[in-house]
Amino acid sequence: MDFITHYITPEIKLSEYNGKCFKTEVVFEHHILVWFISGETKIIQANAVYTFNEGDIFLIPRNQLTTVINYPKDGKPHKTVAMHLTPAKLKEFYRVNKPVGISQPLQKVYRFTKHPLLESCFASLIYYFDIGETLPSDIAELKIEEAIRILRSTDKSVDGILANFEEPGKINLSDFMERNYMFNMTLDRFAYLTGRSLATYRRDFKKIYNTTPQKWLTEKRLKLAHYHIFEKKRKPVEVYMEVGFENLSHFSYAFKSYFGYGPNMLALKSI
Repeated sequence: MDFITHYITPEIKLSEYNGKCFKTEVVFEHHILVWFISGETKIIQANAVYTFNEGDIFLIPRNQLTTVINYPKDGKPHKTVAMHLTPAKLKEFYRVNKPVGISQPLQKVYRFTKHPLLESCFASLIYYFDIGETLPSDIAELKIEEAIRILRSTDKSVDGILANFEEPGKINLSDFMERNYMFNMTLDRFAYLTGRSLATYRRDFKKIYNTTPQKWLTEKRLKLAHYHIFEKKRKPVEVYMEVGFENLSHFSYAFKSYFGYGPNMLALKSI
């Protein structure tokens, strides 16, 4: 099996992937703190692209559209340990630990590359994975609290995301879609993240764009792909997943249907 996940608690897991490439588009319901053991990950959000490699530690905030592309590298599998910082655990922590500064969602991935204290916190968990035992609940709670305290001591602004427990409210639909159209999410998820029911989302979308969400999303993604291939001189195989398509053949068919020529032909023209 290419993808294997081992849990030592519901909040702490080790994931290992040995295939060529694994892509997922997701909105995490919890903050995810990740320690990178081997391989490579590309994380794509609305305003930034991040690449992580062996030794990196990073925090992905919850309720943000995120494309995650995982690759094995240098003959090693893609291997990570991830800790879910759930709202319940964080609320319990901040009941007795006052947040520093203003609590607000910050639109970024936090990087804590090769931080010795965080590395030590994660490395101490490997023993439990190796022997296949469940981490006792009291120890698990201590490890999660340890990680939170290290994060706060490393970056004072991290309270702005960890201590914020608001759910998405109704926001400007056009602004949100223009920033996030490349994420291949369900319409239900787009509706939730803009603070709408699916019916209200469809109605509001029609008023703004005078077309369906599906048609608009496809056209926007194809135009973005065209820009990357022609202007940025990138290959179609490097682009199709980043702009929201699941496979190369579907992307090539849709591209040719829309523009009248295939992405490979455009790539030749751009040389």
